[in-house]
Amino acid sequence: MSKPIIVWFRQDLRREDNPALHAAYEQGVHVIPVYILDDVNSGDYKMGGASRWWLHQSLNKLNDSLSGHLSVFAGDAADIIPKIAKSAGAQAVYWNRCYEPWRTERDKTIKQTLKDDGLDVKSFNGSLLWEPWDTHKDDDTPYKVFTPFYKKGCLANNGEPPHPISAPERLTYGDAPKGAVSIDDLGLMPSIKWYDTMDKEWTPGEDGAMQRLEDFLDQGLRGYKEGRNFPDKLNVSRLSPHLHYGEISPRTVWHKARQVMIAEHAETDGETFCSELGWREFSNNLLYHFPTLPEEPLQEKFNNFEWHKNDEALERWQKGMTGYPIVDAGMRELWATGYMHNRVRMIVGSFLVKDLLLHWKHGERWFWDTLVDADLANNSASWQWIAGCGADAAPYFRIFNPVSQGQKFDPEGNYVRRWVPEIASLPDKYLHAPWETDHDCDYPDPIVDHKQAREEALALFKAISG
Repeated sequence: MSKPIIVWFRQDLRREDNPALHAAYEQGVHVIPVYILDDVNSGDYKMGGASRWWLHQSLNKLNDSLSGHLSVFAGDAADIIPKIAKSAGAQAVYWNRCYEPWRTERDKTIKQTLKDDGLDVKSFNGSLLWEPWDTHKDDDTPYKVFTPFYKKGCLANNGEPPHPISAPERLTYGDAPKGAVSIDDLGLMPSIKWYDTMDKEWTPGEDGAMQRLEDFLDQGLRGYKEGRNFPDKLNVSRLSPHLHYGEISPRTVWHKARQVMIAEHAETDGETFCSELGWREFSNNLLYHFPTLPEEPLQEKFNNFEWHKNDEALERWQKGMTGYPIVDAGMRELWATGYMHNRVRMIVGSFLVKDLLLHWKHGERWFWDTLVDADLANNSASWQWIAGCGADAAPYFRIFNPVSQGQKFDPEGNYVRRWVPEIASLPDKYLHAPWETDHDCDYPDPIVDHKQAREEALALFKAISG
């Protein structure tokens, strides 16, 4: 009998459009599906609490779809993969590529070790529409501005992404390697049950991802270009955690969206949605080419920026008690659901770095622990964008006014009233500036005066801009 092939699942927790799984299936041999929780090599970027909750659910769903044959391990993958390959008598190890710096360095080591042991090793693109090394400029340097990256580097140079491939019709499985543990043994679920709201909000797993996509295409794609800016509307896909864990592939999302936009004559909305997938590509492209992105500003002049230190202000921001309703609504939504609407992410990010003048790393770390869609590329690139120190960054003088932003994008107050119930009874006129009314409500005064904070921020940003 032919030797089995190990398929190492990582950020691709699905059967549909899984190139590594499909390639192993086509060999016509037994497959050994493996997942490793590697908190050793991840260092400071091991998954946060909300991410671990999601991973627990997703692994269980994947295991069910693999008829209970997923073998789970915890530890250093560089040690575990060669050992289980040897004990299983495997002929090959297949996986889909990841692009975080710590993963790419680890994977190079593993690939070389396996090859030295005489095994066949193959890696595939299962996470992106286009590979980072295929989207460079004509002079072979990486793009730092989104529009030319997307229009030329991606679409013009590479064309439409490939169509997704079908799930294997019938897999046969090899014996589980020694040393495997149960999913429960990974200890992903928190000891304190704080995730009740997340349980109600989300359906992790491949089936949940596909249902979320279908619901969005049915209810949210039409009107997406404008509606995506309003946090109380249905014009958001909420696919980000499903994409991060690979419960659905970006190729599946792209092509299904294109089909619907053509059928429903919603070209503008569909193109806008696909360009959002392009932003995901852009963030991964930046992280691949600039591996210090999570730690250091891309614009070196920001190394001299005089960030404030204020633990009380940071805590009030984290708890959603800043006195600015749209900011507090976003932070409370994040804590309760592990998610925040993208427009509101920009508002709360701007408030942290430009009103409170706190380092963007504080926001990046808080989002890392509390977001179910915490993604190193997206999180790092987005925080650097809002701070003005990254690629294609918002200019330093772009400072969101939390009052006018609330009035513009939550004009009827549906979003704020849901998440800041203590001011829900205020008239719309005062909802986004409750300090202007004499209504008695148990809600804090603004932590800073936005006008004064803006002036201070502009002075500090201008000082390093020359």
